[in-house]
Order: sequence, then structure tokens, then C-alpha cells
Amino acid sequence: MFGGKTTVPMVIRSEGGAGRSIAAHHSQSLEALWTHFPGIYVVMPATPYDAKGLLKAAIRDDNPVMFIEHKMLYGTEGPVPEEEYIIPLGVADIKREGTDVTIITYSRMVLRALEAAEQLAEEGIEAEVVDLRTLKPLDMETIVQSVRKTGHVVGVTEAYKTGSYMSEVFTQINESAFDWLDGPMIRVAAADVPVPMAESLEDAAIPNAEDIANAVRRALR
Repeated sequence: MFGGKTTVPMVIRSEGGAGRSIAAHHSQSLEALWTHFPGIYVVMPATPYDAKGLLKAAIRDDNPVMFIEHKMLYGTEGPVPEEEYIIPLGVADIKREGTDVTIITYSRMVLRALEAAEQLAEEGIEAEVVDLRTLKPLDMETIVQSVRKTGHVVGVTEAYKTGSYMSEVFTQINESAFDWLDGPMIRVAAADVPVPMAESLEDAAIPNAEDIANAVRRALR
């Protein structure tokens, strides 16, 4: 409409994800919706360090950025340098290196994937945890490099499995790295039900570290 002659340097900060027993209407993971719109970047950090660096990059970008913060990560503590630093948009981060399986995830599920990786290490399984950080643009280069190394993929999302963003990630892996897969990719996602208000049921509906570890075990059979 504008022939590429205009910019929209706007950042929209939003909450996402489940937790706090506040029922389905306050517990949705809508990142797949936002990634569908051309021209909108989508960022979902998992750590305080990444949140600061990515937010600075988003503010400086000429494109509209949907910056989705998981409500259960607001109390997370971690090192955040006082000096200036920026994390480029569209660059994933290897939160843990491994050789047996690639766990791809983002936002709160990064912490649970790391917990699962520690459990698996006790069994002699070394999982590589890839934190997407930016969902759009997607860093396929980092993903493909990891898949070529491990040959196995588990994707973890707090969104519903049906229509989830992880389905798009898997599609792109099929298109770009299928020849390096040694087995089927496995998704770990929230149950396809409205997020319950009861704390025990809410916990049961959202992936935990054991769910992720079990998915890795299935992937490596």
C-alpha cells in the first residue's frame, strides 16, 4: 500500500501463557496468530538478560514488534549487565549444548526444557536446548545446524498442539533438514482444552519437565 516507503517502529508489550489460576480467558498463548501477519515481528524471551537485549533491539527496529512476556517469568532472577547491549532480532540461542537430541522451545518452556535436559543427562542423554527467542523472523540456520548434529527433534510449546507455532517450525525443518532426521519429530504442547482455573488441573494441562523428558525418550527409541 505504501510501496515500502514508510516504517512502523512500534513495540507492543503483551502478556501470554498460563499460570496463577486465572482461567482460560487470561491464560492463552496466541503467538501463532501474530506470526501469521506479514511484517510483524514476534519476540518471546525466557530470561532477564534476553528480555532487556531483545526489547532494546525491538525499540530500535523499523518494523512493528509484538513483544510477548510470559506472566510467570516476571519474578525470574538472572544477570543483567548495566552497560548497553542489544540482542539482534531473529537470532536463536543455544541454552544448553548436546549431541543426542535437539529440544526447540521458547519463553517459559525454555526453563522446563533445561530442567528436563538435566534429568536426561543422568541417563546419559545429552539434549541440546535451542531457545528461539524470536519467533518471527525465525532463525532456521541455528535450528538446522543443531538438527544436523543430533538427528532428533522435540519441540516444546505452551500453546495448544493443534495449530501451534511449533507446527510451523516442524514444517520448515521438514523442508530444510529432513535428510538429517533419524526419526520422527515429536511435539510437546498444552492439552487441547480451555486452560482450567483449578491449579491442579492447570498444571496437568501444561507441559512440565517430565513430559519433555518422556518425549525425548520416545524420540530416541
